[in-house]
Amino acid sequence: MASVIIQGVEKNFGTERIIRGVDIAIEDGEFVILVGPSGCGKSTLLRMIAGLEDITAGEIRIDGRVVNELAPSERDIAMVFQNYALYPHMTVAQNMSFSLEMKGTPKSEIEQKVERAAEILGLKPLLARYPKELSGGQRQRVAMGRAIVRDPKVFLFDEPLSNLDAKLRVQMRSEIKALHQRLRTTMVYVTHDQVEAMTMADRIVVLNDGLVEQIGAPLELFDRPANRFVAEFIGSPAMNMLQGSLQADGFHAEGGLMLPIDRLTSTVGQPAIYGIRPEHFRLTDAGLPALVKVVEPTGSETQVIAEWGGQPITVLFRERIKARPGEILNIAPITERAHLFDAASGLRLS
Repeated sequence: MASVIIQGVEKNFGTERIIRGVDIAIEDGEFVILVGPSGCGKSTLLRMIAGLEDITAGEIRIDGRVVNELAPSERDIAMVFQNYALYPHMTVAQNMSFSLEMKGTPKSEIEQKVERAAEILGLKPLLARYPKELSGGQRQRVAMGRAIVRDPKVFLFDEPLSNLDAKLRVQMRSEIKALHQRLRTTMVYVTHDQVEAMTMADRIVVLNDGLVEQIGAPLELFDRPANRFVAEFIGSPAMNMLQGSLQADGFHAEGGLMLPIDRLTSTVGQPAIYGIRPEHFRLTDAGLPALVKVVEPTGSETQVIAEWGGQPITVLFRERIKARPGEILNIAPITERAHLFDAASGLRLS
């Protein structure tokens, strides 16, 4: 196990700046997920940790050792790729043992390590099969087993579940989390799926346009986002954002809505954004009228897309409700769960 320290790291492709000065400290044994929209630089950053991309500026240290100039094979890391990267002409056992054979590891030690990894991942009945005889989830477990046998200081995962169907992704999320709890090895994981990040990580790093927007535990980012970008990115469905201004009696949204706030945190009259998650509304006769546009029942909950004071909103009800397009629902935000952001900078006000 090892810590991973990323300090002032930059990456340019020609004149284009992809990573623009990133600082992240990953503790020994921690499971950290890099998340962000496509093109934010998360996979590039992971490849720089792995040594597959050169670093334009800054420093990366693994277990206290600067690795900027070290080849991937010298960094004591193992990487699990999105496309599995298995050798089709080799069995599961041969795929898992190949890197050890290349290092000249004794045969008895190889067999022991393959056996242990296969037992951890439930692959023992599959050791004699070839990749074409495996499901997507089984192939991903083989790719993980190939990494485990190397006993690396750091595991790197590059969107390993993106090729799997929705049900299998949920299953594999649990398996990877359980693997980390069992091995307690440092893991750095890249995904564009914020649900993966929320359910698996010890800490999440939210990246946007080559910069770190916020680092924190999943619920910390959910409950107290540092800015509008994080607030909208973390959580599904996304947080509602209402345009308006702060006044002495509350938040005045465009369209005439007046929404209460816990306390005034900034200058009266300041343009601001009122953020409220879809699940943080309640039905009440004392609420404000919302015009129902679309109703999406899923069984366990009902999602309603509506117009509230002329602004579009999404409301999520855990209970089943009877609502049809064109009807009016009286709703009120749960005031203590609301968020305020500066309209110009997007930074949190409350």
